[in-house]
Amino acid sequence: MTTTLPDETMLLLDDTARLRAAAEFVREHDSAALLPLLLPGLDGPDLRALAGHCRFAHAGLLLFPPDADGLRAQLAACGLAVDTPSHPSVVVRERLARRHRRDPAELDVRILRPHVHGCAGERRAVEVFALTVPPHSGLERIAAYERTRRHEAHLAFEIEHSDPLALRGLCAILVRHGARPDGGGYNPHEDGTVLYFTTPADPACGYRRLELYVRGDHRAALAAHLDHSDEHHRPRYPHYPHHPHGTALQPAETLLHLLTGAWTTQALAAFARLRLPDAMDTRTAHRTEDLARLTATHPRSLATLLRYLAMLGAVAQDHEEDGFRLTELGALLRSETPGSMRALALMYGGPFYRSFGDLDHAVRTGQPAFDRLFGENHFDHFARDPELAALFDRSMAASSRMFEPLPDHPVITAAARKPASESVSAPESVSATVVDIAGGNGELLGRILTAHPRLHGVLLERPHAVEAARRLLDAAGCGARCDYRAGDFADVPPGGDVYVLSRVLHDWDDDRCREILRHCARAMPAHADLLVVERLLPADGFPSLATAWDLHMLCNVGGRERRADHYARLLADAGLQLVGHSPLPLDAHVLHARRAAVPDPTARRS
Repeated sequence: MTTTLPDETMLLLDDTARLRAAAEFVREHDSAALLPLLLPGLDGPDLRALAGHCRFAHAGLLLFPPDADGLRAQLAACGLAVDTPSHPSVVVRERLARRHRRDPAELDVRILRPHVHGCAGERRAVEVFALTVPPHSGLERIAAYERTRRHEAHLAFEIEHSDPLALRGLCAILVRHGARPDGGGYNPHEDGTVLYFTTPADPACGYRRLELYVRGDHRAALAAHLDHSDEHHRPRYPHYPHHPHGTALQPAETLLHLLTGAWTTQALAAFARLRLPDAMDTRTAHRTEDLARLTATHPRSLATLLRYLAMLGAVAQDHEEDGFRLTELGALLRSETPGSMRALALMYGGPFYRSFGDLDHAVRTGQPAFDRLFGENHFDHFARDPELAALFDRSMAASSRMFEPLPDHPVITAAARKPASESVSAPESVSATVVDIAGGNGELLGRILTAHPRLHGVLLERPHAVEAARRLLDAAGCGARCDYRAGDFADVPPGGDVYVLSRVLHDWDDDRCREILRHCARAMPAHADLLVVERLLPADGFPSLATAWDLHMLCNVGGRERRADHYARLLADAGLQLVGHSPLPLDAHVLHARRAAVPDPTARRS
């Protein structure tokens, strides 16, 4: 006698098979191998940036158990922990409700992450969304549709450092390689922000959706992401920011959150000025009274500030310990630590903050608000105040992570391999010379010289910056391979092999940029290369740090950010040709230019 399994049992077996396949997939793959499968053509600096910041965390899928016992049976059949804790899934519940036009209250969606180990022992998980579908509940049609379409199947990558700037930069890289924003949200039960993307084509790994997960409530990045998601065809404010209970905020509440952005800037700046990050620990919570005593602050007022900073993710409140501990994000505001962004917080919460109060003047007149407020441009103002000048140089160095891929740029590596006899100006013991024009405190040049011991460096800067650069490069062990020139753009030294202009041109209008580029072109031998590091305005209007910095340049400097084709025209006007450009972290790009070929007037025309 043949026994026919009921439909429910067949579906349960199908869900179990999908769960087992997902667990095996997680065990066998890693970030560096997976990302090119999801985004064909991803390689070079973009792949290194994503793989370096994003850890493959889990594969996700949606299951439809009839009850809690059915889910535990599926987990047990796949060798996964049946006692894995679960939490409500706000994001997936709302997505299902929108797709199927159901009341979210009708959908019981739980999220759980049973652990599995990667091939090298890494701790990963299978993310299970479980929509309970009791027999004859009327939800069977939803389950059948979702099993076929696999909307919630995805691969997740966790961003290991919750830096808002890095998050935006990583999102921009994904979009450049064809990934499309496709929803997301903030889960208050886990205090985590989720950004979903769809991949550009059917990938080799079988997954069409990609998730970035970052701890904390990243309101600005999520708002920009949702604004460009095409999953909804929806009103402009679908569900961001989120209410603490996971419901949507209305436009007025959204605007109120945006209007308090100035409070965020000043809270972080005060956090840095009071040196609270230096007094706190990332592992152990400190009582407010103890922190107040260490930092000479008012205990109740300090508690108010720390609660606000906890909402931003800079600190975490420990209710059991009745105190606060520092998060990885907040640790970036420590002083004298590698990668510190403290100086940036002090600049954006200091002179640049004050000038933004006159932004309407800059918009009306086209003249920097900084000049009106302080009576002179920011370069002259900082030059007259050594402490402020040093703070500005440190704030520029605070974004140095954008330089990480530059030592591996083909132009730099080719120069490092060049025989010493081919170089015009390098000493015999080195291969070629890199000239860093307006190189600040030498952070970028130091990275290049450290990575390539046979390269020689020349740094051109203002006198006070030259001394700071000399100290930094000496400390890095490459000062003996560097010459220092105090001067202006008209003093660009001739005979180099590679010239670098990093975050210089955006300070100036087009006429001054042409003048700077002509000084470079005159100094460059025929074989030399020019590398220009800038943020590029996106051609498609997609959210970018360059758009924010464009407003900053208008208000404080009088310069501007530009698109790649705009830089190509400026280079051409100076007798240079744009060869190409490639992305860097933090929404930056490196543009490669060479001297344009000059037609031979004696050549016979055909």
